[in-house]
Amino acid sequence: MNQEKALVIVESPTKARTIQPLLGSGYRVLASMGHVRDLPQKELGVDIENGFAPHYVTAPKKRDAIKRLKEAVRQASALYLATDPDREGEAIAWHVLQVARPAAGVPVHRVTFHQITPAAVREAFQRAGALNMSLVEAQQARRILDRLVGYKVSPLLWKRVSGKGLSAGRVQTAALRLVVEREREIAAFVPVEYWSLHARLQQRIAEPVPFLAELWRIGEEKPDLKNRADAEAIIQALEGADYAVDQVETKRQERRPYPPFTTSTMQQAASSQLHFSPAQTMRLAQQLYEGVDVGEGSPVGLITYMRTDSTHVAPEAQQAARELIARIWGKDYLPPRPPQYKTKVKSAQEAHEAIRPTDVSRTPKAVRPYLDEQQAALYELIWRRFVASQMAPAVYDVTTALIATTRDGQRLAYLFRARGRVCLFDGFQKVYEETSDEEEKGEEGVLPPLKAGEPLDLLELIPEQHWTKPPPRYTEASLIKALEQRGIGRPSTYASIVSTIKKRRYVERQKRYLVPTELGCAVLDLLIAFFPDLFDYGFTACMEDELDDIANGQRTRLEVLNAFWKSFEPQLQRAQAEMPRVELQREPPQPTGEKCPLCGGDLVRRQGRYGPFVGCANFPKCRYVQRQEPEKTGRQCPQCGGDLVVRRSKRGPFVGCSNYPECKYVDRGS
Repeated sequence: MNQEKALVIVESPTKARTIQPLLGSGYRVLASMGHVRDLPQKELGVDIENGFAPHYVTAPKKRDAIKRLKEAVRQASALYLATDPDREGEAIAWHVLQVARPAAGVPVHRVTFHQITPAAVREAFQRAGALNMSLVEAQQARRILDRLVGYKVSPLLWKRVSGKGLSAGRVQTAALRLVVEREREIAAFVPVEYWSLHARLQQRIAEPVPFLAELWRIGEEKPDLKNRADAEAIIQALEGADYAVDQVETKRQERRPYPPFTTSTMQQAASSQLHFSPAQTMRLAQQLYEGVDVGEGSPVGLITYMRTDSTHVAPEAQQAARELIARIWGKDYLPPRPPQYKTKVKSAQEAHEAIRPTDVSRTPKAVRPYLDEQQAALYELIWRRFVASQMAPAVYDVTTALIATTRDGQRLAYLFRARGRVCLFDGFQKVYEETSDEEEKGEEGVLPPLKAGEPLDLLELIPEQHWTKPPPRYTEASLIKALEQRGIGRPSTYASIVSTIKKRRYVERQKRYLVPTELGCAVLDLLIAFFPDLFDYGFTACMEDELDDIANGQRTRLEVLNAFWKSFEPQLQRAQAEMPRVELQREPPQPTGEKCPLCGGDLVRRQGRYGPFVGCANFPKCRYVQRQEPEKTGRQCPQCGGDLVVRRSKRGPFVGCSNYPECKYVDRGS
């Protein structure tokens, strides 16, 4: 190899293939294949008595990659560490450096870029710097904290709870607590009856358009109709009443576009609109970021870095979007100046950008032939959200009409209100429209033109019974939103948090909602009883802030770990001495009404290690198990076009092709 070549190390082969053509023949780009070292799997790996010193080991499967890196480093004229621009990427770069050990005199540079484009990569190499050891320290602190909690608390669960594969985690338990407490809130909820009353009215004109007005005030008070009798009493009181428009007010309102995506909002939108799991979304986003061949001669990065909590957008990206908007939709769709979005997350790094296309001129239609179905769907979502964020607001006229009631010229106490909304200019909604899970689907309709003093005809009074509703169960999207709002976790951790509590069978998905299992509830109750501080929402969020302080150079790793251990160790000792054993009751087999085809016994539904199944009641004498048709996902296999179905394995549910074993496609992100 040419001695003059500089060596560039990134995490993945895909990223290496994308970057190599951008750098040219003077560079050689290799992949570390992720982390080259980590704490050992079968022991704590942290010397608590010696300043919480970590003991890192190399995994056997990484030995070939490490050997290749060492050989390349020995022949390199310079070493560039070009791993991802976050704590995890900084730590990977540092571990590579510890393993590769370049010779004295070989310059070592750290380069970071938030998009893989020729300009961004060239600029990154021009301003190459040194490793940020504060970020490395913060990542190590997180890893050690999680190891201490996991390896000290999880063994207690193995001994005290009848279940396999149990674990405790500093952040995963906070997420589980949200799901369990919401479920208990729903169970304890007592619905309260209330009634509404609407008047269906119309103008005294030819071909009138009927509209609804709701009872809004009784005198100066809001209506409080607790039952049918209350509603019927008002209907009687309005017998023979006259209706007329009392006031009409029209206000101009603007609806501003959403900001471009952060990690959490991308995961939420992909969940609600595309039905992707957070892990699936991040896997696809990683592919789009690292590079895809879109017919330009070599792979190109299609989106900026996908782990971010910033809504900042580079000025040149805003200008490119404005030019595209003006060309496609016209200048009316451009705001006077590029919008600025305030990042709501206090720890956000504004040097990072929001998630956006690296080149907005690569429209979803242009790249669709080169992407699989899921990649194309996510890219289009990101592209539309970004373009819309740079567009003008939508404009509405919102009309409110108050309808008075009278009898024999005397005003009655009952005042109705009708509201209507008319879109005057669609603005950003030309490109992107989103309704969240919690948002009401219904909106005000169109009111006919009304004038103050205008008499109206009553068509009918409509009483309607309602019941107060409990808070909704969490979806994966709304759980991530709740974690972010509480300051729990960071962009790089949201997907793994949700995946972990599902994998451990602490929660299960019912339709789109997360429901805690008996196991999840039992584990949480034990952990909260014996570690009230550790798994408190505020404490968990505070730990995230302290890790940020380490990353910003304001605190040391040892300082944070010492403070944590001082509060954690007494709780751990108490739990080891006093935590009781919990026996989970298995549900008894449920008869299906069918007979076993092998022995004629009853078929029953049981709960197995990998979920429910139907088998013979005469087990173990008869081992018949009814083959179940896999649940269809409604999607097609990108390799053969077959149905993608939900299957189960020892590691939990996964999505694979129905044509297995002829087609062995597996969706690793689901």
